[in-house]
Amino acid sequence: MSWLTITLIVVAAFGSGLALVVPMAFSMALRLTELAPGSEQVLGYILGVGALCSLVSAPLTGIVSDRTRSRWGRRRPFTVLGVAIGLAAVPVLAFAPNAIVLGIGWMLTSVGWGTAGGSIGNLLADRLPESQRGKVSGLTGLAGQVSPVLGILLAGQFTGDALLLFLVPATVGAVMVALFILFVPEADSRHLTFKNRLTFPRFAKSLLFRPRDHPAFAWALVGRFFFFFGLFLTVAYGTYFYAQRLGVPVAEVSSVMAVISASGVLSAALGSLGGGWVSDRFGTRRSWAAASTMIFATGCVVSAFSWTFPMLVTGALLTNLGIAAFGSVGQALILDVLPFRETEAGRFLAITSFSQRIPSAIGPLAAPLLLGLAPSDETQYLVLYLSAAALALLGGAVTLTLATERDRMDPKIT
Repeated sequence: MSWLTITLIVVAAFGSGLALVVPMAFSMALRLTELAPGSEQVLGYILGVGALCSLVSAPLTGIVSDRTRSRWGRRRPFTVLGVAIGLAAVPVLAFAPNAIVLGIGWMLTSVGWGTAGGSIGNLLADRLPESQRGKVSGLTGLAGQVSPVLGILLAGQFTGDALLLFLVPATVGAVMVALFILFVPEADSRHLTFKNRLTFPRFAKSLLFRPRDHPAFAWALVGRFFFFFGLFLTVAYGTYFYAQRLGVPVAEVSSVMAVISASGVLSAALGSLGGGWVSDRFGTRRSWAAASTMIFATGCVVSAFSWTFPMLVTGALLTNLGIAAFGSVGQALILDVLPFRETEAGRFLAITSFSQRIPSAIGPLAAPLLLGLAPSDETQYLVLYLSAAALALLGGAVTLTLATERDRMDPKIT
């Protein structure tokens, strides 16, 4: 794959990530504070419901795109559709009169930008050669890490304007994805033929596979599930967490979050690019993925006990490093073990998405329950972040130790 194409893919990944993650990590918390002050736990439920919607849409669009016949190819129509839905959600979020309508807007946002990002990932699975998987996964992972930082800095300029708070990230994201749509060609797929029509029973069956037939793929999914469960326990509450620990109002935390996030860009670059390059060079994807979970867990523990700005920055540096490294190495690992990559990449990437989207749904739903278990307000985030660390370590243990002998035969996987 040419480096021009890779650059446009990375730009598109940056844009779709910015449009999705900035509202999740920042804008939604501010908007909910305006609509329902003191209802922080509602945010978890809203984000969880949105994730459930994308849990349904992701496999549907992935499998349907495998069988799509159009002059624009199989994947590109879904990129366009996703961007359109994401932009349509902006006025719903900005002008929502209550938390219920805000939740509807977030469901549209999750489905739209999730579809756009997923179609880009499907194209990578279709066309990316093995020798470039670690490096390109590192670049797209870095884009995913950096986009929220710049997005929060950008959105932080519009905290007093609900429309611009959502419109600016969505517009920037749409422009970046549009470059990919316009300048990365995809082969005409109208010539494709299929033996059977896609019916609902066949669709449902296609979401299942025999783990015994594909053990490396199955264990990779289990490890990803636990890691992302730990990650999504904390991602929705970052705004409230920093506000509490630093003693500042929620509306004023954007500058703090931007500084903390910006400080993590270097560690994210090191994790994404370094992890991808090392896994390509030395071919030890499982080991590096497991090490990434340990780094993330260490960052969670540091954050759990931090009440000062320097310590919070330290925790953020470690968690960003772990997330970025796991994102690049873990994605390359999935592409290595993906079954039937040439013909059914969309199907198995849809199955892969469950290992991230299910945690993205249950993590925000479980977080309020864990916060409620804490004996006091001062310890509620301690419980949350230590739980995240434990889940991440469990994911690393699965990834590292539960490979079968068949898996170990491939030195790039072990």
